[in-house]
Amino acid sequence: MTTFDDRENAFENKYAHDAEMQFKAEARRNKLLGLWAADLLGKSGDEAAEYAKEVVKSDFEEAGDEDVYRKVSGDLGSKADETTIRTKMIELMAEAKAQLMREI
Repeated sequence: MTTFDDRENAFENKYAHDAEMQFKAEARRNKLLGLWAADLLGKSGDEAAEYAKEVVKSDFEEAGDEDVYRKVSGDLGSKADETTIRTKMIELMAEAKAQLMREI
């Protein structure tokens, strides 16, 4: 194998690893967001965990974060405005990535 082939394989492996980590971070963020929203909705324990799973599943409706935002926003209604939810999504993405890095 040539040096070029080695570099190509290394880049492909890095891309696959980065894509996997991004997927895991988004799923973790969505779970954390679901738990946060569940708390605002007065859910706890198994009920909160089940709601968090629903939020994670909502991310598979379309590409991007809008499906998750719509789910949480629709469920929370007047309990949280758009800015609060979107800010929380950003905060929780940073937290999700930090948690994943600690697990490595």
